[in-house]
Amino acid sequence: MCSRFRMMKKLIIIDLIPFITMKRNIFYVFVVVAALFGCKKDQLLTYGSKDNIYLNYKDKDKNQDTSILTYSFAYNPTLAQDTIWVPVIISGQISKSERKFTISVVDTATTAKAGLHYEALKPTYVMPADSGTVKIPVIIKNSDPDLANKSVKLTILVSGGQDFGSSLPVLLRKRTILYSARLEQPSWWIFWMGNLGNYSRIKHQLFLISSGTVDLVNLSKPDAYLQIPRSLYYIDNVRTFVNDPFAWVARYPEKGYVLTKRANGSNDYDFYSSSSPDKKFYLKYYDLAGKYFFVDENGQQVIIN
Repeated sequence: MCSRFRMMKKLIIIDLIPFITMKRNIFYVFVVVAALFGCKKDQLLTYGSKDNIYLNYKDKDKNQDTSILTYSFAYNPTLAQDTIWVPVIISGQISKSERKFTISVVDTATTAKAGLHYEALKPTYVMPADSGTVKIPVIIKNSDPDLANKSVKLTILVSGGQDFGSSLPVLLRKRTILYSARLEQPSWWIFWMGNLGNYSRIKHQLFLISSGTVDLVNLSKPDAYLQIPRSLYYIDNVRTFVNDPFAWVARYPEKGYVLTKRANGSNDYDFYSSSSPDKKFYLKYYDLAGKYFFVDENGQQVIIN
């Protein structure tokens, strides 16, 4: 009896194998179909939404940089203006046709004045075809004499315009440019005060114009003594300039500086770059000394020993 029962059980299992196999195949088909539909849904979510746009600033660690961008005309005093290139990048797909977006000034976070401190921005900018990045020129100006004593802020915001979305955080789409023509005393100045005298911004600017360098050796650094002869050469260039700026202007016409007599009936002159005529240095004649001296922001004579 038992052997007959075992035989019947075996026959039933054999008969069920095709059915079990069929159910397993159906299960696999169901999994594949579900995966295909899932992929299709993901594609719709990814590519059906509008591409976005933001500013592509990175720090030294390649992370998004949202800090303030600083700039000074002080180290390029002949520049009447300069260009800040703003990197813009899309979040989405590259297109075979060009697309437009906008960059606007954030008035509530801006102290710079259009026309005086920067050129007005265009209504729209273009992301080129087959490209995901572009650099946009923002032109800042050095025409305000007050920039020698103050800084101004220009805050810009990139938005989607007609072809992109603006759903990314404002922090990623906004950037502040802080700029001036202001100088601060460099760390190396104190080591050369025997030659340069007390620091003033006007003296520093005249140094940058005439020395042939932007700095002197910091004597606290190792092997600094090797650079002493070169630093003395730069100082001598400044000394020659301040002692006879008329001869210096005649000798270096390619530098573009001029001296024009003041219209107040005195023997005094204004010294300035022809490319930046609003930024003048006062050259005053002293009767008792029978000599011309530049005058700094403190009313003191600029003297190089």
